[in-house]
Amino acid sequence: QVQLVESGGGLVQTGGSLRLSCAASGSIASFNLMGWYRQAPGKQRGFVATISNGGTTNYVASVKGRFTISRDNAKNTVSLQMNSLKAEDTGVYYCAADFTEMGWRAWGQGTQVTVSS
Repeated sequence: QVQLVESGGGLVQTGGSLRLSCAASGSIASFNLMGWYRQAPGKQRGFVATISNGGTTNYVASVKGRFTISRDNAKNTVSLQMNSLKAEDTGVYYCAADFTEMGWRAWGQGTQVTVSS
């Protein structure tokens, strides 16, 4: 099973930017979907963005126009560029790989993003 490792989290001020990266231990080329989720303090983990092998992207409404998901199958990486960050973007961000009818096959350990006002 592929292992996922996220990086790039940190503390940033409101309006700032961060770029999260997710490195997979194996090839992601056969995975139709890769995604990012986040868990805010006291809340359940929720959907942020997905990207298909064909480059089709989907975003939760609250991040549209501010976040951009991308993937590089040659490097086995998925990234999330986050701009115009808001306090409500604070949380632990998780990378997810290979969505099936049984759910996501693999999850990363998460990276903390804290947006201070």
